[in-house]
Amino acid sequence: MADAKIFDQQLYPYQRHPDQDASAPVRHPVIVVGAGPVGLATAIDLGLHGVPVVLLDDNDRVSTGSRAICFAKRPLEIFDRLGCGQQMVDKGVVWNVGKVFMGERQVYDFNLLPEGGHRRPAFINLQQYYVEQMLLDRLRDLQGQGAPIQLRGKSRVSAIGQHEDHATVEIDTPEGPYELEADWLIACDGAGSPTRKMLGLDFVGRVFEDNFLIADVTMQADFPTERWFWFDPPFNPGQSALLHKQPDGVWRIDLQLGWDIDKEVEKRPENVIPRIKAMLGEDVEFALEWVSVYTFQCRRMERFRHGRVIFAGDSAHQVSPFGARGANSGIQDADNLCWKLKLVLDGSAPETLLDSYDAERLYGAEENILNSTRSTDFITPKSEISRIFRDAALHLSERHAFARPFVNSGRLSVPCTYDGSALNTADAMPEAPARTRPGSPCPDAELPDGFLLDRLGGRFTVLAIGTDAKPVEAGDIPIDLIALAPSETLAERYGTGIYLIRPDQHIAARWPAFDARAIREAIARATGNTP
Repeated sequence: MADAKIFDQQLYPYQRHPDQDASAPVRHPVIVVGAGPVGLATAIDLGLHGVPVVLLDDNDRVSTGSRAICFAKRPLEIFDRLGCGQQMVDKGVVWNVGKVFMGERQVYDFNLLPEGGHRRPAFINLQQYYVEQMLLDRLRDLQGQGAPIQLRGKSRVSAIGQHEDHATVEIDTPEGPYELEADWLIACDGAGSPTRKMLGLDFVGRVFEDNFLIADVTMQADFPTERWFWFDPPFNPGQSALLHKQPDGVWRIDLQLGWDIDKEVEKRPENVIPRIKAMLGEDVEFALEWVSVYTFQCRRMERFRHGRVIFAGDSAHQVSPFGARGANSGIQDADNLCWKLKLVLDGSAPETLLDSYDAERLYGAEENILNSTRSTDFITPKSEISRIFRDAALHLSERHAFARPFVNSGRLSVPCTYDGSALNTADAMPEAPARTRPGSPCPDAELPDGFLLDRLGGRFTVLAIGTDAKPVEAGDIPIDLIALAPSETLAERYGTGIYLIRPDQHIAARWPAFDARAIREAIARATGNTP
């Protein structure tokens, strides 16, 4: 059970703010709507950049129930940059291995992080309320250090107005409404996004017919720390099931229910408990902590930027839970957006740089939706011939490696490579490892004094591996220089040469040798300053 039921505690209760007594609406550089994982990460990132930000939430506590539980390697690396990754890993359940079953037989297993030299694992399982609590703790820590972050609980946005150079926000509080203005408004207010609805916007994409029961149960069990997925298990014949371990003796169970169900009836304990007993056995003692029923949805907004309002996380896109691409994608949205917004607010980049957020994260959303849709079609075949193909792939995968790539129990979250981004400079090292081409996130590597990613992020960085380099100036944009001796791991992942790394640890350009002019041109391109 969650420590002292953290989701029952008022962690950021309403307090009256002087803005409510101002004679005219107060203007803030950035207002973020929604204090879930994405909104909190956005506010922290902006605060680290020195950008004043107001975070509004209609609640005053963390989310009820586990909700998102699988946090992938890339978001953990982003949390490291934000200053709270270690706490999450310490509390979370670390795993790299998954197993796939057909009926009662295990057909194969897989390792999501087969190579060494990375600080972070492929995944941790950690309840969303703990993630939010740790982000809140980090936000409070930054506030104590003077970071310009405000968090206002019980502050519900009820109306939004768009203007050429700002947005207006009407806020309802326990003491009545008031208005604020923002140079930029970031909507992180979830799949039901009131912000999106207020602007008359909607999703495009698919909603699938199948329904799934999701239950968090507390129990003492000796299942290993792995992801187990069943097709056609005896305890849920003709359907699928998933089992995950979480901290505090909590286990996540997903059970496919099929079409045409009454969701409220299926959530009743008298209906949930027999299903779980059939899975675990009559003699296993457990208690329900949280229950929900969901349908697969693979949808997104047509654009994520609308004038002065920018959407991130579930407010911008939705995918099915299998694959852990929802919250993980939202954290990468924030990672992509905040450094760009900082440059725009400072006047170091044109507003059109924010269009690259739209392009790059739409690309990421499309990648997630494609993989999520394929997973859904494999898990829930829509025709008899599809089911025959799926079952044949599962049977063959038990003995033949060639069939395993066809098995899809949820293609798990991986970082997005922004191939074709307008911010990339043409690759001057095509013979170097493809995994570090322009647009790619930097893979980690162990160094004699730590890990590579601990030294990157927040600013542009010139990374020189096994070659000479000098400091570079590019107007008022700060640029770090890191020179590393080549090693076996660096050679395998980067080769030798010069890399230009963006503040979000994505690669903007690479060259075989140092060229200050080329670096300045690449920075101009990566900041939208190229005509």
